[in-house]
Amino acid sequence: MTEVPDKRQKNDGVSAALALAETAEVLPPAPDFAAAYDAEFEGVWLYLRRLGVPAADVEDAVHDVFVVAHRRYATYDSSRPLRPWLLGIAFRVAAQWRRQRRHEVDLDEPAREMADGAPSPEADFESREVSSQLHAALGQLDLQQRAVVVMHDLHGIAVPQIADELNVPLNTVYSRLRLGRAKVAAVLRGNS
Repeated sequence: MTEVPDKRQKNDGVSAALALAETAEVLPPAPDFAAAYDAEFEGVWLYLRRLGVPAADVEDAVHDVFVVAHRRYATYDSSRPLRPWLLGIAFRVAAQWRRQRRHEVDLDEPAREMADGAPSPEADFESREVSSQLHAALGQLDLQQRAVVVMHDLHGIAVPQIADELNVPLNTVYSRLRLGRAKVAAVLRGNS
């Protein structure tokens, strides 16, 4: 068994992913995966939240994404960007999460505490209100449209890359993006 460097011992997600993947046939170089984890954790976390994974479960979902990514890291084409590949895995994890938990009742999430030096209460309220409206609008989309809108409009991933990572035809991605944007705009205008 390989000793985990001190930097990664602080990060339970990487340690757990490495521990689970030690049984796999092919292990990627640990420093490469740890660097990918550090660089992409926040993006994957935001993407899963935007796909509707509750804050209470998003850490577990991110962990699941990186466990799958670690298992499949040997098949990753390093000539392509890492984030779309990870978000494709995150999409599948979010879909699995939604299937497993569709009958559960969500409780209100506790409010966050403001850190020192935070914006004024009015600005914070306005920001939360806009974020809440966008989250509600995204919640009106089916998962396929939501995934495309979030990947393209919020993460800036090109449509051809989205098509490759979600394994759908290019024109289907364009259609989902167009329909998703129209639904989001209608909800934000109040025409849901």
